[in-house]
Amino acid sequence: MLGKIWIMALGGSGEAPSAPPQQVQPSHAAATAMLLAGAAALGGFLFGYDSSVINGTVDALKSEFHLSSFVQGFVVASALLGCAIGAWFAGPISDRIGRIRVMQIASILFVISAIGSALAFNAWDLTFWRVIGGLGVGAASVIAPAYIAEISPASMRGRLGSLQQMAIVLGIFAALVVDYVIARVSDGGASGEFPWGGTAWRWMFASAVVPAVMYGVIATTIPESPRYLVKKKQLGQARQVLLKVMGKGDVDTKLSEIVKSIASDRPVTLRDLKGSRFGLMPIVWVGILLSVFQQFVGINVIFYYSSSLWQAVGFSENDAMLTSVINSVVNVVSTLIAIALVDRVGRKPLLLVGAAGMAITLGVMTLCFATAPIVDGDPKLDGFAGTAALIAANLYVVSFAATWGPVVWVMLGEMFNNFIRASALAVAAAAQWIANWIITVTFPGLSGVSLGLAYGLYTVFAVLAFLFVIKNVPETKGRELEDMDDLDLEHASGRA
Repeated sequence: MLGKIWIMALGGSGEAPSAPPQQVQPSHAAATAMLLAGAAALGGFLFGYDSSVINGTVDALKSEFHLSSFVQGFVVASALLGCAIGAWFAGPISDRIGRIRVMQIASILFVISAIGSALAFNAWDLTFWRVIGGLGVGAASVIAPAYIAEISPASMRGRLGSLQQMAIVLGIFAALVVDYVIARVSDGGASGEFPWGGTAWRWMFASAVVPAVMYGVIATTIPESPRYLVKKKQLGQARQVLLKVMGKGDVDTKLSEIVKSIASDRPVTLRDLKGSRFGLMPIVWVGILLSVFQQFVGINVIFYYSSSLWQAVGFSENDAMLTSVINSVVNVVSTLIAIALVDRVGRKPLLLVGAAGMAITLGVMTLCFATAPIVDGDPKLDGFAGTAALIAANLYVVSFAATWGPVVWVMLGEMFNNFIRASALAVAAAAQWIANWIITVTFPGLSGVSLGLAYGLYTVFAVLAFLFVIKNVPETKGRELEDMDDLDLEHASGRA
C-alpha cells in the first residue's frame, strides 16, 4: 500500500505514456518535486542518524573495551573511512546502475551495520561494522544531493537541496534523543542494562535498523532521475518525470537541453575532471575545498563528542546528553532559516555570514576553554565561563546550520555540469569525509593537550573559509543545471 501511494503521487512507474500527457498544474508539480526531494533526502536522515548515534555510546565503549584516547578516536571516526570510500565510488556506480539502485544498496548496508554494531564483541569488530555503515552513509551523501538537484526546478533547487541538510540534522536529533531515552531508562546509563536485556549502548546502535528499512522501502517507489534516464536513452520515461516536476514548463525544450548538456553516452571517469589547476578543473577544486572547510571548522566534534565533552567540563551524564539534544534542536531550527533564505539571498552571502559567525563563536569557546582552571586533568567551566561557552556553542551551531551545513550540499548538487556531476560530487564528498575523519580522529588527542588548542585551530579554519569564499566561490542562485558549463568558464577566467 505504501508503495502504491508513493508511485501514484510521484509517477514512479517508469513507463512512458501511450499518448501525450496533459500538463500538470504548477502547484501539483511543485508538490511532486518536494515529495521526490523529501524521499531522496531520507538518505540524509540515515547519514545524520548513523554518524551521531555513536555520540551517546562513546564513554561506555571506552570503559567496556578499555580504549585509549587514540583508539577511541579511531573507533568513533572509523565509519568516516567507509564514508569516503562509499562517496568515491557512488558517483561512477550511479552513472552505471542508476541513482535509485544505489539508494537501495545504501539501505542494505545501513541495516547490516546497525545489527553488527549492536552485537560487537570488541573494538575492532565494532570498527568493521561501522565501516560497513560508512559505505552506505557515503553513498547516500552523494546520491541524495545529485538526485534532488536533477529533479528540482531552478527556482526551487536551493530550498529542495536544503532538504538534504534538514534530513541530516533531523537524523542527528533523532539519534541523540534515542540515545538520551535509552540511557535514561537503563540502569546505569549507556553502560547499564536496558529493560529488554543487553547493554544500553547496543540498543543505541540497533535502533538504526528502523530508519534504514524505511529508506529502502521508499527508495523502491520513486522514479529515476531524468538526467540518468536521458543518459540511458530512455527519453520517454525522462519526459514523464520532467512533466511531473515542471508543470507548465516546456518539457520538450528542457529534454533537448539535457540531451545537449550530456553530449556523450560514454561512462564518466576521473579523467573527465582533469583541468588546469593542479590537475583538476577549477570548479572541482572549489567543490573539494568547500567540503574540506565545512568539516575543518569542527562542527562534527559537537555531534560526535558533545556528551563526553560537556561531562569533561563538569556536566553530569544526563545533563551532558540533554545539552547535546538542545544543540541538535538548535541545529534543526537553524536549518529552517537556511531553507527560507537560500533561494532569496543566494549561496555566497550565506557562506560569508556563516564563516564570520563561526569564527567569532569558536573564538569565544577557545578563550573559555583555554583560560579555565584544570581540575583532575580537565578544564572546569564554572559561573560565567560555563554560561558563555554554552551560549557560544549553540550560536556556533546556528552559524553553521543556517549557512555552511545546507548551502555546501546545495552547491555540490548543482555547481557541476550534467556530464560530470555525479563523479565530481563523489570526489568532493570523499574529500569531505576524509576531512571529517581527520577532525574526528584528532580531537581526543588535541583535547587531551588542550581544548583551547583544538577550538583555536577550528577558529583559524573558519577565518580561512571566509577568505576562500570571497575570492573563489561563484554564485549559483537561479541558474539552470544545463548552464553550469558557463559557470565553469566564468570561474576559470576569474570573473565569478
